[in-house]
Amino acid sequence: MTAELVRGQNHPLSQSRLEIRISAGTPVVAAAALGDENGRIHGVEWVAHPGAPTQPGLEVSRQAAADHRLAVDLDAMTDAVHRVSVLLALPAPGGGPGPARFGAVAAPFVAVTGLDGDEIASYTITGLETESAVVALELYRRQGAWKVRAVGQGYAGGLAGLLTDQGLPEAVPLAGTINEAVARGLARSVQAPPPRPADGDRSRQPAAPALGPDQGGTAPQGASGPVPPSYGGPGQTGPQPAYGGAGAADPSAATGGPIDYSHPGRRNSAPPPPPPTAPPAQPGQPAQPVAGDATGWSMEERLYNQVWGMFEDLARTTAAYRSAVDFAESRMDKELEQALSDPRSRIGGQGDAAREAARARYTHLVDQAREALDRDLVQLIAEADVVEPALPPAFARWDNPAWHAYRVPMEIPMALRLGDLRLPEADRIRIPMLLRLPLERGLWIDSGRADSVDGSFTDSHDMRRLAMETAVAHAARLLAVYPAGEFTVHVIDPAGSGAQPLTPLTRTGVLAAPPAQGAAGVTDVLGRLTQRVDLVQMALRGGAPDALPPGFDTSQQLLIVNDFPHGFDDRAVNQLRYLADEGPAVGVHLMMVADREESAGYGPLLDPLWRSLLRLTPVPDDHLADPWVGHAWTYEPPLVPPGSQVLHQVLTQVAAARRSWDR
Repeated sequence: MTAELVRGQNHPLSQSRLEIRISAGTPVVAAAALGDENGRIHGVEWVAHPGAPTQPGLEVSRQAAADHRLAVDLDAMTDAVHRVSVLLALPAPGGGPGPARFGAVAAPFVAVTGLDGDEIASYTITGLETESAVVALELYRRQGAWKVRAVGQGYAGGLAGLLTDQGLPEAVPLAGTINEAVARGLARSVQAPPPRPADGDRSRQPAAPALGPDQGGTAPQGASGPVPPSYGGPGQTGPQPAYGGAGAADPSAATGGPIDYSHPGRRNSAPPPPPPTAPPAQPGQPAQPVAGDATGWSMEERLYNQVWGMFEDLARTTAAYRSAVDFAESRMDKELEQALSDPRSRIGGQGDAAREAARARYTHLVDQAREALDRDLVQLIAEADVVEPALPPAFARWDNPAWHAYRVPMEIPMALRLGDLRLPEADRIRIPMLLRLPLERGLWIDSGRADSVDGSFTDSHDMRRLAMETAVAHAARLLAVYPAGEFTVHVIDPAGSGAQPLTPLTRTGVLAAPPAQGAAGVTDVLGRLTQRVDLVQMALRGGAPDALPPGFDTSQQLLIVNDFPHGFDDRAVNQLRYLADEGPAVGVHLMMVADREESAGYGPLLDPLWRSLLRLTPVPDDHLADPWVGHAWTYEPPLVPPGSQVLHQVLTQVAAARRSWDR
């Protein structure tokens, strides 16, 4: 039976091999510190953190995530260790967007479980406000036995303040090392979906029809979820507020809630249409999946939430399978060790029987776990089979018939598909990788790695070509999903090596200008875009977006940079870093096509640029991680089918719509 602890309460531990499960609702950094009998940490080597995730008897996650699973083996601890403190912290600025204090997020939940998944003790950390780091709980040794105590001690000074209080002399440098490791991990993380409504259920549950607020009823479940925003002034990339007349009172001052700008006597809102309903299931059979059965105010939003629900389901069911396999292996190793430790059973039939029994139990446990995984995969595959054909062009693969009926849209979609994701245990299912629009960070198409995760090898020349083709496919999709005149693409190709892959963009005339070549071209394009970022920032900070120069292009801007770092000096590198850091907030996005290893020659100068961009590959590669349990997902790029003319047809329509818009 699980012991639900309150702050300061303890509970005995009867097992030595444990798993500490953390659920925070927002990405957090998880670490663990080893202490002596006085609780003192003797050095940085006594702390397991994302930059050094393993210590004797201890392993933590390698990145910030909403869910963590920490492995603890108390028998493997040295005699000097008397305390294991579990530490949680919100990522520092630069480690990714997110809240700055625990008081702004749901209370973190921590559970100590056995390797079989059964909870031993749990603790919900309540009462946090301005704190950005917290000692969640501690495992401590008392008179030869181990116990767990709920701590919940928060620190407004973050990791540095927490580690200093734990008696670590190198607290500040170590906190910097941890934050640096988290920032590096950001470059390989899939962007998390927006938070679900506080009163909403799993986004994949059907929502019942309900009356709208102006019809005498309450908002339907999930109605407070994200609604596709409309975007305002020049360069603005986020939802813009509406402002009332001079001297209007601020109703949020008293309630702390969002402001309702709707006219009190006007009833023009309507409830969302009910989601599709599945046909009745046969007795004993699961319900048939239906495309769009998630919550949302539009079919697009429902499909978006449904895809994220599938992604989360696959991540969690795979995590359960891997945990069960790890437990089975650990149990078999322990049983074999016990059998071999007895001299009487090392030889003869008795030892052989013990070893065979241990292996049989291992096989039975693994088969049980695989059966549960396969059962979940059948449901997910069935759901994918109905969801994939229903996706709109922005979410669909290039071979989806939706592209053959393509028309230039009138509104910006919620998200964009940048490829597919899969796990090795579930190779039959592909989850669309959807990123919200406008992009929160740029992209780095890595042209350096020549070996694919499937064992195939591509020479360096073909890799550069494939990387540029992947960049063109991404740029074409961005152009296709934005309304006419609201997205502009620039290209820097110093040596002209990307001329062939760039043909779909240059031949259809969708580029703002021919690809810039040579040092003069690089300087000109970077100078113009840097100046654009400066102008829009000054206008927005001054509260005068209308003061921009006449004829200023207010569309979103994308800069494709090919063959970096060849042809780029230190000034150009600093300008790229500036665009990567400051550009997305004012509608300027960066897409680098470069070999990461070649670019490493710039050393620390380039590291911030690398960390601020999401790395993608032109061949399948297992470098991305999910925001929940940190699985290494295999990313597959969204290449156009060989011989298909869909890219040319779509870009031709985009170019025609742009010419009509410019008249």
